[in-house]
Amino acid sequence: MLTGFGNHFATEAVPGALPVGRNSPQRPAFGLYAEQLSGTAFTAPRHENRRSWLYRLRPSASHLPFVRYTGAPDFAPGTVDDPLAPNRLRWDPLAMPDVAVDLIDSMTTMMANRDPASLEGVAVHLYRAAKDMDARAFVDADGELLFIPQAGRLTLLTELGRIDVSPGEIALVPRGVRFRALLPDGTAQGYVAENHGSLFRLPDLGPIGANGLANPRDFETPEAWFEDRDEPFELIQKSLGSLWTTQLDHSPLDVVAWHGNLVPWRYDLARFNTIGSVSFDHPDPSIYTVLTSPSGVPGRANADFVLFPPRWLVAEDTFRPPWFHRNVMSECMGLITGAYDAKAEGFAPGGVSLHNLMAGHGPDLSTWQAASAAELAPRKLDATMAFMVESCWPFRPTRFALDRAQPDYDAAWAGFPKAKLP
Repeated sequence: MLTGFGNHFATEAVPGALPVGRNSPQRPAFGLYAEQLSGTAFTAPRHENRRSWLYRLRPSASHLPFVRYTGAPDFAPGTVDDPLAPNRLRWDPLAMPDVAVDLIDSMTTMMANRDPASLEGVAVHLYRAAKDMDARAFVDADGELLFIPQAGRLTLLTELGRIDVSPGEIALVPRGVRFRALLPDGTAQGYVAENHGSLFRLPDLGPIGANGLANPRDFETPEAWFEDRDEPFELIQKSLGSLWTTQLDHSPLDVVAWHGNLVPWRYDLARFNTIGSVSFDHPDPSIYTVLTSPSGVPGRANADFVLFPPRWLVAEDTFRPPWFHRNVMSECMGLITGAYDAKAEGFAPGGVSLHNLMAGHGPDLSTWQAASAAELAPRKLDATMAFMVESCWPFRPTRFALDRAQPDYDAAWAGFPKAKLP
């Protein structure tokens, strides 16, 4: 694996496959086809521009017409159009499907915002797979896919190489990159954030300085790898919010060499350098931002991926769990492992919660009581890993999600005593 974030990489699975000094030579080595994959507009500023040159066995343009795909009924079904009550919502972990299905057919969309065609917004999906993708591949034309495993490993075989990702790690497949998924442990469950907007990047550090949060060198990019399989293959594509399928006579994962900076990557969440207070209060949760997708308004993210990892709590005279809060940003949370420090029960690994724009939320009664009376010695918050996909656009759940929300989530905030004034 190569390391770095946003760097320009060059890798070849066959020596001599990469041209030297030319991106698109008249005759690429071995009769390969030169193809550019652009993740940004050609004229994007140099520091924003993402693209890679691929040298492959066949051009990706060679395929039959696409037709509608119906094998994943809960993947991108659209969100509810009815007026949405401003209620807080939470979901238990979903059970495995009755019939073993692969990653794509197991994808279940829980919520989304914006039309993918607007090139803005984010969707959150769950996967519960128990079958390898063999002679089939997937490509998302709507956005980049951030995989957040919760149980079981994934092997993502992409056009640009192989990525093995385990719970406690994340992996990203860029928009337009074809891939298929294997399950080394037989089953796999987790979350996917599908970003339709500006590409995820590391946040600016501002007064934090040059170091902290996620370090660029810890992002790992695969070396070139390819399949030379001349046999029937299915290619499923997500486009404009719908699924489509076409048939190929070969594996589309046939890129022999590539160079560029639009690349898949893997990141170990244990390498996140958590920043916190060593005096009083605790800073806004933006200090836990791993990745950000900016919107057109400075400081207001189209999507943030925020991590709440194991960390020390040391601040004096401070209520240490997340405080009571209402936010102009909308917050979708998931739990990878352990317990979340703002809720005593009801939020399990694999579960989801949604606090939309200006929905009041915070600790439940028992967490508030315990934290208010706790002795404020240094404490290690351990054996936990929660995350948040936050967006400036309010989320709309799917019908599947609305029908399965916990009916009593509001009870988490019942029973708080009235303050006693002098």
